[in-house]
Amino acid sequence: MLRIPCPHCGARDEVEFIYRGDATVTRPGPDGDVGAFHDYLYLRRNPRGWQVEWWQHNGGCRTFLKVLRHTVTHEVRAVATATETLEVPGA
Repeated sequence: MLRIPCPHCGARDEVEFIYRGDATVTRPGPDGDVGAFHDYLYLRRNPRGWQVEWWQHNGGCRTFLKVLRHTVTHEVRAVATATETLEVPGA
């Protein structure tokens, strides 16, 4: 089980959070073509290593957070609020 350190509530178990997806994906603009929207919706990376992800603390403060998590070991290295920036190490 993951322990995610919420900046507002402290360290909490994974069951209090909902995974909301990759935080590095950029939505195409309203004038984007169908191909761009297709790629945005269906063609996602499945990285091995560090990834910045959206998580919502649904069982606590309900805040959206960016979590830097290793996809193999599930180690959580950093957590930031939605407006802060998290960088993937070595990227």
